[in-house]
Amino acid sequence: MITISTYNILTLPDVSAYFETDYLSGRAKRPVAVGDKVLFLLLKAEKEGEPAPEDLYPIAVQGVVKSVEGERSLVHTTGRVDIGAAWQENGGLRMELRPRPETDDLSAQERGERFDRMRAALLDVLNGAPQLAPIRGYVMRWQNMNELMAYSSAFLRLSPEEKFEIVAEDSAAKRAERMERAFYESLAQFQVNREAREAQKESNEQAYREQALRRQIGFLQEELDKLHPETATDAQRFEQKIAESGMNDEARAEAEKVLNRMKQGGREGHEYAMLCDYLEFVTGLVWKKEPPAKIDLAAARAVLDEDHFGLKKVKMRILQQIAVMALNGRQSGSILLFVGAPGTGKTSIGRSIARALGRKYVRISLGGVRDEAEIRGHRRTYIGAMPGRIMEGIRRSGASNPVVVLDEVDKLSRDYSGDPSSALLEVLDPEQNSTFTDHYMNVPYDLSDVLFVCTANTVDTIPEPLLNRMEVISFPGYSETEKFEIAKKHLLPQAREKAGLAPEALRVSDGALHTLISDFTMEAGVRGLKNRLDAVCRAAAVRIVSGEEQPVSVEAEDLRALLDTPPIRHDRVLEAKKPGVVTGLAWTQAGGEILFIESLFTKGSGHTAITGQLGDVMKESVQIAVTLVKSMFPEKADLFSQNDLHIHVPAGAVPKDGPSAGVTIATALASLVTGRAVSPEVAMTGEISLRGAVLPIGGLPEKLMAAQRAGVKRVFIPEENVDDLADVAEEVRSALQIIPVHTVEEIFAQTGVLPSASAAA
Repeated sequence: MITISTYNILTLPDVSAYFETDYLSGRAKRPVAVGDKVLFLLLKAEKEGEPAPEDLYPIAVQGVVKSVEGERSLVHTTGRVDIGAAWQENGGLRMELRPRPETDDLSAQERGERFDRMRAALLDVLNGAPQLAPIRGYVMRWQNMNELMAYSSAFLRLSPEEKFEIVAEDSAAKRAERMERAFYESLAQFQVNREAREAQKESNEQAYREQALRRQIGFLQEELDKLHPETATDAQRFEQKIAESGMNDEARAEAEKVLNRMKQGGREGHEYAMLCDYLEFVTGLVWKKEPPAKIDLAAARAVLDEDHFGLKKVKMRILQQIAVMALNGRQSGSILLFVGAPGTGKTSIGRSIARALGRKYVRISLGGVRDEAEIRGHRRTYIGAMPGRIMEGIRRSGASNPVVVLDEVDKLSRDYSGDPSSALLEVLDPEQNSTFTDHYMNVPYDLSDVLFVCTANTVDTIPEPLLNRMEVISFPGYSETEKFEIAKKHLLPQAREKAGLAPEALRVSDGALHTLISDFTMEAGVRGLKNRLDAVCRAAAVRIVSGEEQPVSVEAEDLRALLDTPPIRHDRVLEAKKPGVVTGLAWTQAGGEILFIESLFTKGSGHTAITGQLGDVMKESVQIAVTLVKSMFPEKADLFSQNDLHIHVPAGAVPKDGPSAGVTIATALASLVTGRAVSPEVAMTGEISLRGAVLPIGGLPEKLMAAQRAGVKRVFIPEENVDDLADVAEEVRSALQIIPVHTVEEIFAQTGVLPSASAAA
């Protein structure tokens, strides 16, 4: 057993693994003198203070101090020892040491060859690093393998475990092989690190040089711009636009961030075009709120009357909205939704509202939009990103408070790309649109001053949450008198101007206009009438240019030749009455139409056939009517059980649906079972219930116009629709005998379907 006090302890976690040398040195725990015996304890990790037994590897290296220079000592190692046991005693460390033998299987020649090879490799690395020239001279003084390994071992990139494995190797040849491999690995790593540092240095130097050049170019450009302001760079142009735009703080911060990215990337940067487009867009918006303009209600009324004939109820509601805005000094009130047939003036009246208010006008078509990004915009992370239609329309208007007509909101659709109708909720909600954020802009924009007007042909396809944001205003169809006035005052002058004709070059008689309306169009609006007048003007232009006729005069009999199209066939009331056939009234998106409900019994077993492309709701009306008639005529039960019933609604190629044909179907069946025919000049509309009540319907003005056009004299309508007669043109009301009813029994009695006794009861 050897006591540690006989040694000076040198604790070196990175002690040289090649210990057969006189050049191994280390820092002692206490002063040493020449001739002192020392013991190198191999520590598992760095540790302050005296080591504990568990901190030691089981092998140590012993030696003798040859010289001392300051804190450095030159030691001659004499061999390895095994530590049998170690413990703390009286504040010191005691241990059992046993000499550890080794195998000297490394020849002097092999030592020399390894030394030459390793020193040459080290010198090659040092030759490529001028800053390491002093070390190269030091390396040249090494004489043998022991010196090379002693001085280089401290720089080997080995863990304590790897170093211990080398010290623990008993074979001198294997130990040298391990050391050589570690030497080359560390040398290669040093070389790679040095090359990486040099490459990084070159890259940094290039970046610094580029930055300096850019700074110099910027300075020179500023001086040049002072001499020639017209050649200012994009960056300077955007800086000025941002400063003058009046953006809110969030928008200004985003614009300046994008501008800095554009400056850093330069004109050759791959993002330059995208960043430039973004800045062009946001600086093209009007951010400053427009001061409230004085609203002249009388002038607004004059504008609406000048641009549109009729539509009294619609104009009154618009004037109410304008009056509220005049009192509040800002946009307020509901979002208006104009609903009606094509060509009734829904879109064009939006332009008139803008003119009445003195604002810019923008029309945004939403028909077929199925991607939410079309409303909210695309995020700029996507290639080809664009702003949404709302913000693009605002930018195009050049104002912060335009009148925006959102056309065809009933034709929005949805797919995997999102629900655009949901995106419109924020746009149209006055509580939210003051901070509307387009995904492309990524900053809020105030839409609260924008007057939104929506249009649709029907509300059936508009989602309920979106419909609740708006106030529905119906656009009824025009009567023939109204169409005549519209054609004479608006459509014909516009058609002449479009064709390049002077007013005196083409004269269209009143009779021709009436014939054009009654025989060549079939609609609630005036779009088809406009197209026919355009065709008349084009035909007149051909005659004038070819010298055939000047000026051109158009009479009713000339229309067939000018239009080169046959007159449209309108359904007229039947000339002869027949049991089981009754005239009904229907509403379509093109206006009102009459339809005939035909019923017939044939020999059979009680089967009911329904034809004419009827929808589910209309089929239910048929079932209700059959049940109701059976209950009202129990004595006719055999007719239904011993015959097949066939109900047909011409025209068979046109889809039909809705509950308003209920009273017509019931009357037709009552006429069939009683054999009492109903006059073809009698028409009716209304939904029925199983108790025989006549329920209200929609589209009454259009239906009554269709009845008047078809030659109907009497019309039965639900009692609850009497108030809707105020929307019907006076000429239509005066041409028809309109009879409100509560129950189908009243209709049966007044059409002669029920016997007098039943009617009296």
